[in-house]
Amino acid sequence: MQTPPTPIPPPTASQAVLADVERRLAANPRDALALIQRADLFVAAGDTRAASAFYAQALRVAPPPQQRALAVTTALQRAQAALQRHAQEYKGFLLERLAEEGFVPGEGNARFGEALALLLGEKRIYTQQPKYFYFPGLPQVQFFDRETLPWLDPVEAATADIRQEVLGLLDEPGALRPYVQSDPRLPRKTQEGMLDNPAWSAHYLYENGTEVPGARDRFPRTFAALRDVPLCQLPQRSPSVLFSVLRPGAHIPPHNGLINTRMICHLPLIVPPGCGFRVGNEVREWREGVAWAFDDTIEHEAWNRSDQTRVILLFEAWKPEVTAAERALLARLFAAIDAHSGVAPTWEI
Repeated sequence: MQTPPTPIPPPTASQAVLADVERRLAANPRDALALIQRADLFVAAGDTRAASAFYAQALRVAPPPQQRALAVTTALQRAQAALQRHAQEYKGFLLERLAEEGFVPGEGNARFGEALALLLGEKRIYTQQPKYFYFPGLPQVQFFDRETLPWLDPVEAATADIRQEVLGLLDEPGALRPYVQSDPRLPRKTQEGMLDNPAWSAHYLYENGTEVPGARDRFPRTFAALRDVPLCQLPQRSPSVLFSVLRPGAHIPPHNGLINTRMICHLPLIVPPGCGFRVGNEVREWREGVAWAFDDTIEHEAWNRSDQTRVILLFEAWKPEVTAAERALLARLFAAIDAHSGVAPTWEI
């Protein structure tokens, strides 16, 4: 007698839902609701990593808010909350294990701490992106270690003297000009409102490699303070030394500098509360008399949210990794570029 076949059990409710979701995703991989439902099924199965991938994809491909149905908006809010919850659980687990090696966030190994923040998505990767010339092999550093720049010591020590020299500029007619100026040789760009805007203005002591006539006589203590600084030397380009003025309410939009062989240095002279500066992931507030150096080819921005004017001394110095021989070659290279074109370069600090 033939044994009857074993009956196939009917699909469970979850299997039916899974089949439906897979069918919808096969038809449309950008179906946000289906992606969220697939994530929910992974959560039910205990696989939060896979769930997070589907929640994140749903948020990426969701239609704009004005085109969403209420059900989609509600589901996306739930997906966002789930992602945040899973991220916190994941972070807590990692920190618990790392504590066994003695790691404490915010203490000790700052480089490892930054790597962990990048892994967790708390920071993003910023790299040098010069607009004109890239010199390979230089460290990707946002702010340079102040302890490695002893030539900033006399600059900081002269803060009061330099501030005294600059005070008269602020109300002197014609002493300041917009930092970003239009050039008839270049296409006009909006610069997010900063083009020809006196809200961000400057008074130069050196400009594009040339000492401004009369500046040394007017600002002798400033020049003396800069005596030991390894100022960048590139024909018709560097050094530039200036007083940078940011008026109340002004915002310098995110941007990148021209060349990555230099550091930009700031000495804060007049800094009201509410003035901030970001380079890459790191945000700082200026403090009067405390200098720093940063890489301006990494995206950076600044703001003055006070009702007073902010003033800093700004200058450029060679990065220490660029050797004397390389500096000489760079100077010869840019001189050759200018000799070939026959015209002065359009440049900026």
